[in-house]
Amino acid sequence: MATYRAAKSGLARESQEKINRSFDIDEAKKCLKWICSTSGETIEINGIEERDKMMTFFHTTLKDGMVLCRLIDALLLPQDKIDFNAKSFQETKLPAFQSARERERIGIFLNKAKAYGVSEANIFQTDNLYERTNLVQVCNTIRALGIEAQTKPGYSGEMIWPKKSEENRRTFTEGQLKAGQQIISLQYGTNKGASQAGMNFGKQRKILD
Repeated sequence: MATYRAAKSGLARESQEKINRSFDIDEAKKCLKWICSTSGETIEINGIEERDKMMTFFHTTLKDGMVLCRLIDALLLPQDKIDFNAKSFQETKLPAFQSARERERIGIFLNKAKAYGVSEANIFQTDNLYERTNLVQVCNTIRALGIEAQTKPGYSGEMIWPKKSEENRRTFTEGQLKAGQQIISLQYGTNKGASQAGMNFGKQRKILD
């Protein structure tokens, strides 16, 4: 668990500080508010304006994976719903087991998010949240989930995220492709029909009898 980890030093510490500085308080609040409106969770976030305090609150709220699982479950179709009676969601008095189950719940959220349509590039790693190593990426995942949710036919939640960019695939005929190749050739010049005839390099050498 993060409590027993040695403090980072050197380049690792500098890298962590850089990530922490990029944590956006407003973006984190937006994520939490969207979680509330979508899942029905109650999260009191008013009055938190300092970055460190917001990071701590954000981490504490999401760390055990329950809130995230309720969020994704609210978006899923009936056949894809999470079984909250499973062992991963049962309480235990043993700290080691509790930590393992919290990580499992985060993993369940991440797998469901990928199946829902969030790309691998936008998915955070479990330690990013659990060990608080990259809360910025956690925000990115929630944001990506919100953008994906807005594209689903049955979504009736708040439309607070940017629209997902749509693929603009263009098809070309064989004639258009050949014409394009010809233009490229003319732009770069051509050496068709060229030879070295009439070309002189350096001074001519005189041969005397």
